[in-house]
Formats: sequence, structure tokens, C-alpha cells
Amino acid sequence: MVFFGEEKDWKEYLCEDIKIDMAELLEIAKRNRCAYMQADDVKVAQLWVALTEVFKQQKKLESRLERIEQAVKAIAELGDVAKREALREKARELLKAKLPEEKDKVERIVDVLMEF
Repeated sequence: MVFFGEEKDWKEYLCEDIKIDMAELLEIAKRNRCAYMQADDVKVAQLWVALTEVFKQQKKLESRLERIEQAVKAIAELGDVAKREALREKARELLKAKLPEEKDKVERIVDVLMEF
């Protein structure tokens, strides 16, 4: 784009935070400079290298997120086990369940309560 006789680079119009992120990504991509400099179209090859770096970071984040989700799920399951046991104890105590059929009824009550 030309303003008053001087041409500005399109990157001049980017927001500052985008400029910083782009510079960081290009620095990361430079690790493979010797490879993309051998390409017929260096700019396109550099773009592919940068895109691959972003993809690699995304996979790393997805892996970390999956481990966090597994940990949270395990914690929730432990909480469910503790909640079930507490409900069972309180229901048996309140209903004074001693016989096997009374204990079976308590288990059904606990099952229903655990659905909530």
C-alpha cells in the first residue's frame, strides 16, 4: 500500500502483540533454515515450517490437556466412591438396615441418589 509516495510493509499494519508472536514463530522456524533455504520457493517453505511448529505445539498441549483430564476424572471418581460410601453409611444408619433384604434396599436407594 502506498501513502504519500512511500510503500509500507504489510506487517507494519499488524497489532503489536501479533508482531511479537510472528517474530517468535519465525525465530522458532529458523532452526530449520538450512532446510527451507534449499526449497525452490523459500517463503512458502518457511511458512510450512512455521505451520509445522504450531502444529507440534498444539499436539504437545493436547497431550498435556489429556493428562490433566485423566487426573481430574480420577479425582472425580474417588469423590464418587467416597460419596457413595457416605450415603450408604447414612442410609443404613437412618433406616437401621440389618437384614440382607434391608441392605439391598439401601443399595438401591444409594444407586438412585448417586444419579443426582
